[in-house]
Amino acid sequence: MKRITSLFLTVTLGLSASAQSYPVHDSKIADTFWLGADISGATEQERRGVQLRNSKGEPRECTALMRELGLNAVRLRVWVNPKGGFSGKDDVVRMARRAKDWGMAVMIDFHYSDWWADPGQQNIPAAWKDMDYPQMCEALASHTREVLTAVKETGADIRWVQVGNETPNGFLWPIGDSHKNLRQYAGLTDAGYAAVKQVLPQAQVIVHLDAAYDPKRYDYIFDGLKKYHARYDMIGLSVYPYWDMKGGHTRSWQETVERATENINRLWTKYKKPMMVVETGAEALKPIEGKQIIAAVINMARNQTGGHCHGVFYWAPETDRGYKLGAFQDNRPTAIMDAFTEAALKVGK
Repeated sequence: MKRITSLFLTVTLGLSASAQSYPVHDSKIADTFWLGADISGATEQERRGVQLRNSKGEPRECTALMRELGLNAVRLRVWVNPKGGFSGKDDVVRMARRAKDWGMAVMIDFHYSDWWADPGQQNIPAAWKDMDYPQMCEALASHTREVLTAVKETGADIRWVQVGNETPNGFLWPIGDSHKNLRQYAGLTDAGYAAVKQVLPQAQVIVHLDAAYDPKRYDYIFDGLKKYHARYDMIGLSVYPYWDMKGGHTRSWQETVERATENINRLWTKYKKPMMVVETGAEALKPIEGKQIIAAVINMARNQTGGHCHGVFYWAPETDRGYKLGAFQDNRPTAIMDAFTEAALKVGK
């Protein structure tokens, strides 16, 4: 398959006002709107013998298929010492090489755990379990530098690095619990920031929270980071109408999108930091509605936030069994992914 070299090479918008908000590689990149996906599970799928196909039934490697669908970026999670090696350093390097081959930008997402990290679980890696706070800061920094140095050597275009995954409650519990040790959470965040900049001075460091509909959790974290002088470049948000409705926080997917829009605009006014929807998703078994939802999230980010939200990443679209919010069925993309393809076409015109 030939690489896509024209239509999807760049997806751009007129966001010149935000170009001065943070360092970039060049002026054109400040105008790029990013359409991405977290495809960290691709190599594990391959190990299980899963073969992805495009809508025509033609076999595709996951990264290549995302590019074919119009995406211009991928997100890759990092675990410290994962069982089986998936999402460990070597696996991330492997995936970063693929992104480089397809001309896609890369977001690295440090979980600072041996397995999943999210608002409900932020477990200290087994190798770090006996460390105190200063030792933990150094371990976090060393791990960050080690992984980023290895990925950098691939030549991949690493534009963003998350220091933690969905951290409204902090990470590396209990040392970095944001409700019990806000100062230490801020210190660990800043240690990650410094480590990123040592390896990749131009990369944007993201602090990522869930529940974009809820301004209170964003104020708590970002007021706390300001109070304790922790540095970051960008705010990452999760926008999941399915989970918001399931938890009784919103009554419809439209309400989730509307409240996320309000919060993003409010966050820009208060903190003057660029933003990115680094996770979103919709039900794979409801692809028509899912396409509407994702199209609305992309439209919100592109057109309703004053140019301050720079992209949208779908989480694990390649999955279609065992995870309700994938975007594939029978290992082929559903209509949900058309939202990205159509957005790429519109923005390119």
